Amino acid sequence: MKNQETFDVYYDELGDFLEISFGLPPKTEYTEDIEEGIFVTKDSETQEIKSVGILSFKKRAREAGLRRILKQLGMSIPLEISISSI
Repeated sequence: MKNQETFDVYYDELGDFLEISFGLPPKTEYTEDIEEGIFVTKDSETQEIKSVGILSFKKRAREAGLRRILKQLGMSIPLEISISSI
């Protein structure tokens, strides 16, 4: 998968949930767990990854989990994460 040009980031601090969405939402989609607490939503027709959701994001960010997850999916985004209130 190529690097994404357009993406949206949503973070729910209370639930410690991060979601990164890529491009426009598909007409039909499905979500699958790629590991515990990490979800990938794909376009049903093209199988293109449309979003990545991560539970317990702060813990995973400390462990460089987001970079590992995106690399595992063959993706990257120009994003530096700084969590100063952990």
